[in-house]
Amino acid sequence: MQRVDLAPEFFGEGIALLNNEVLQLTWQSQTGFVYNLSDFHLLRRFSYSGEGWGLTTNGNSNELYMSDGTAEIRVLDGSSLSEKRRFTVRDGDAPIDQLNELEFVEGEIFANVWQTDRIARISPQSGEVVGWIDLTGLLSPIYRLEPGAVLNGIAYDSTRKRLFVTGKLWPNVFEIRLVPKHPK
Repeated sequence: MQRVDLAPEFFGEGIALLNNEVLQLTWQSQTGFVYNLSDFHLLRRFSYSGEGWGLTTNGNSNELYMSDGTAEIRVLDGSSLSEKRRFTVRDGDAPIDQLNELEFVEGEIFANVWQTDRIARISPQSGEVVGWIDLTGLLSPIYRLEPGAVLNGIAYDSTRKRLFVTGKLWPNVFEIRLVPKHPK
C-alpha cells in the first residue's frame, strides 16, 4: 500500500491511471497532480478551469474524461492535459447535470449523479445517456442517517468484468452485477 497526503489547502477528487501515471484532480483549487505509478513520486502539476469532480480514461487511447459537476464532460489530451473538446450529457433532450464520479466500462462512461442513487451510462462519442443503473435500496436506510452518505464511488475490474460501487460514509463496497430491467 502506498499513499500521498495532499497539502491542507487541497481537497482531492477524481483519480485515473494513464501511461504508468496516477492523475488526480482537486475539487476547487483548479490544480491537478501527476504521480509516478510505481512510487507515487510527484512528477508535475497541471491547471484547469472550474472544479474537478471525476476523472477516467478508456485505457486504450491517450485521452482522459473529466467531470466538473455540470452536464459537460471534458476530454483532455493525456500528454499535455489540455482540453481537446467537451460534450454535454443528455437523456433525450434533457441535459444531466451534477455528473460526479466517472468510470469507463466496456466502451461507456459510467457517471454517478450527485445526491442520487443513479448512475448514467454515457456514450463517449455522442454524450447520450444509453441507460441508467438504479441503486435505490442498495444501502440500508440505517446508514443514510448522515446527509452526506451518498453514492460516490464506481470502480470496474475489466479483467474479471466486475463492477464495484460505494459512497461517502458508506460502511461497505458492493460488487454488483447489472441485469436488464424487464418491462412490467
